[in-house]
Amino acid sequence: MTDITRCPECGTRFKVTDAQLDAHDGLVRCGHCHDIFDARKYLHDDEPSPQLSLPIDPIPQPGGYDLTPIPDVPELEEEPRTLAQQVQFIEELTDEVPEASARKISWTGVLIAASLALMLLGQAAYHFRVELGARLPGLKPLLTQYCELLACTVTLPQKIDLMVLESSELESDPAQNNIVILHALIHNRALFAQTYPSLELTLTDMQDQAIARRVFHPGDYLKTGTDEKQGASANRDLDIRLRLDTTDLKPSGYRLFLFYPK
Repeated sequence: MTDITRCPECGTRFKVTDAQLDAHDGLVRCGHCHDIFDARKYLHDDEPSPQLSLPIDPIPQPGGYDLTPIPDVPELEEEPRTLAQQVQFIEELTDEVPEASARKISWTGVLIAASLALMLLGQAAYHFRVELGARLPGLKPLLTQYCELLACTVTLPQKIDLMVLESSELESDPAQNNIVILHALIHNRALFAQTYPSLELTLTDMQDQAIARRVFHPGDYLKTGTDEKQGASANRDLDIRLRLDTTDLKPSGYRLFLFYPK
């Protein structure tokens, strides 16, 4: 009777006969890997490859097995893989993720990128120097030095919408009939100091027609000793008081607004 056994070492399947099993108490030697094992313990129902057969060499009597390799037998070559097994083997290989090769650093590219970044930073500092100087006072000295190289200046911000005329009044001087006094209260709503604004005063007659107009710059209304370069303090009031000679004008009204000269 012929049975099928499988080598536990390499998995090769082949046929064995009862005579071969009885001759050596079931011990056989694999013709593929030459491993000696008990064939009865590894019997299978699967059909072996028709190209495989069992080479049985005489096994010595007790006292040790003869493990001398036997010559390769062409008929005992490993069973060819089926197409499905080949596909599975290829899929297993593609599951492996190859290690990414280390990228070489291009120092030329790094230098170019750094140069472009510095150029952009310099342009931004130039265009926003006023805002940066106002919001970051500690940076203003550095910005001033930078502007000296570019023949520019770092002025105070001029956000006229944040300079509010809270109140104003034009009254006659009781001591001199030809003198009027202008009172104006200006509030800087910004969270940073701003350039002092200019004022335009228009005197009107009974028909609200302009009879005189004058512009007052910061140097005209600031009190003596005030540093104009420091600007109007953030979130502070500015109290203005001006004496005007209105001889022969006899105004009955006025208009006052704030602006920054262009």
